[in-house]
Amino acid sequence: MSKYHDLAVKILGAIGGSSNVSEYTHCMTRLRVTVVDRSRIAEAELKKIDGVLGVVDDETYQIILGPGVVTKVAEEFGEVLEGSVSEGKSSASAEQLQAKGAEMKAQLKKKNDTPFKNFLRKIGNIFIPLIPAFVGAGLIAGIGSILANNITAGNLDATTWQQYVTILNVIKNAIFSYLVIYVGINAAKEFGATPALGGVIGGVTLLTGVTADLSINNIFTGAPLTPGQGGVIGVLIAVWILSIVEKYLRKVIPDAVDIIVTPTIALLVVGLITIFFIMPFAGFISNNLIGAINWTIEVGGAFSGFVLGTAFLPLVMLGLHQVLTPIHIEMINSSGMTLLLPMLAMAGAGQVGASIALWIRCKKNKSLTNMIKGALPVGILGIGEPLIYGVTLPLGRPFITACIGGGIGGAVIGLYGNVGAIAIGPSGVALIPLIANGLWLKYVIGLIAAYAGGFIATYLFGTPKEAMAEQE
Repeated sequence: MSKYHDLAVKILGAIGGSSNVSEYTHCMTRLRVTVVDRSRIAEAELKKIDGVLGVVDDETYQIILGPGVVTKVAEEFGEVLEGSVSEGKSSASAEQLQAKGAEMKAQLKKKNDTPFKNFLRKIGNIFIPLIPAFVGAGLIAGIGSILANNITAGNLDATTWQQYVTILNVIKNAIFSYLVIYVGINAAKEFGATPALGGVIGGVTLLTGVTADLSINNIFTGAPLTPGQGGVIGVLIAVWILSIVEKYLRKVIPDAVDIIVTPTIALLVVGLITIFFIMPFAGFISNNLIGAINWTIEVGGAFSGFVLGTAFLPLVMLGLHQVLTPIHIEMINSSGMTLLLPMLAMAGAGQVGASIALWIRCKKNKSLTNMIKGALPVGILGIGEPLIYGVTLPLGRPFITACIGGGIGGAVIGLYGNVGAIAIGPSGVALIPLIANGLWLKYVIGLIAAYAGGFIATYLFGTPKEAMAEQE
């Protein structure tokens, strides 16, 4: 058996066995389990499992495993779970488990059921599945950019190397050129519309077939619409409207002709609304929003960077950071990079610096230092949850001083003012290859400043006395 299989078995045992699992899924770093009874989870035992970096008790019970590992463990988890049920080890039927799980999920939803949080949750669910594609295509784009720069500088022969740049760009464009279609499909899943119809509405914003000779004018300004105007913001609005129209049509259209009439009317009505109203409106919103952010960063400089770097982790704790994802993507669509991400990435670097300070000052606390040893490598790579939930947040003050360290790093990035990322997803050291225009050294200087800021603030002011006491 593989180590991932063993880890899956141990996790399943610690969360109460197969009879306590209603549903499960995973994201980039976490195994997300809908449990039947939270009281059956042996959380202390779960946290001690080698490979478990931390846990988060939210709408789903989330076990933090880290990138790459979580995918393999989730696959093994499914097989172990299926095997346990088929062997009769489950104490309840699948229907009973599903019913109990639904009841628990409903209770948790009721607890956190606010319109704004639900909206943010949907936004996250739309974009999180796309992050691996952003990362992969972004790195390919970075390689292509390096080759292109060397061709321009005369270091590489254009006749030989330009074809490779073109091929890399073809792969990169597969996500970035058709991003609105992917967003449309995922948004339809979240809003309750047919995914294929959502993809079509996203594709409508590309204005395929419209040329300079046969343009469509903005009904508000009279200027020609441009493909992609309004970007993902417009797609989100359009697919939300699609979901309303489609649900209404399903109620009034006879079943015999539903499959023909409903999609036809829905696409026609929402497609026209998208072209003539949503694209101009969303384009106005997008242009002004991105313009305001760029202006704030340019004018605010170091101060803006400090505020963003300091405040990001509290936003993450409240689940408010998800609203930034479409903003990042719009900035990339409009200017080729997002200036926000490098500043926000400093928040995780502050956690790294704070944790190193705790490691030094709390050497007698073996349980704490062991936790730091396990979480620090992935923290440096930009996966901050283990350090946040396992180290700094439980101790209180170190979380605050870590945020200050992130603010210091953000201030350095803000002072430069031109450090952007060409894709979203990674953070920390892993973001270096995605820094635009070869300005990775400025980003590294920001990281070092955040490490140092978090270290010094925590070493001097953020180490609780009880954490320094001798513990096994």
